Amino acid sequence: MAIGVISDTHGLLRPEAKEALRGSELILHAGDLGSAEVLRDLKRIALVIAVRGNVDVEPWAKQLPMVEVAEHDGKNLYMLHRIADLDLKPQAAGFAAVIYGHSHKPIIEWRDGVLFFNPGSAGPRRFSLPVTVGRIELVDGELRPEIIQIL
Repeated sequence: MAIGVISDTHGLLRPEAKEALRGSELILHAGDLGSAEVLRDLKRIALVIAVRGNVDVEPWAKQLPMVEVAEHDGKNLYMLHRIADLDLKPQAAGFAAVIYGHSHKPIIEWRDGVLFFNPGSAGPRRFSLPVTVGRIELVDGELRPEIIQIL
């Protein structure tokens, strides 16, 4: 089971990002899509669940929730854009992972058995940060995250 994870596209869905996400059964976008076209193009690859980021202020983005729960193969994944807005204890709430963006820094971190995963930024390059997307494989019921540098 492959879950593609992307964030901070800021209106730019690079061909390299689309290629890296191909084969995903589900794509999670952790906010700052930047345009409705990004969402539409991702939906051509797989089912997409997205949350609204701080740059998603246009009328099309009002449909996007600020937080979302995605369920995949029995695992509950909590999604939001800014990790600073996390207002629950993921382990106590039964979440296997917290998916977020905003910082443009790719992060894979385990806290109390919960995956905290930021795929980094797939949009315009910021400073010297890499341009990345993420993938989470489900292997024997375990989450196996990875960061994929696309440029």
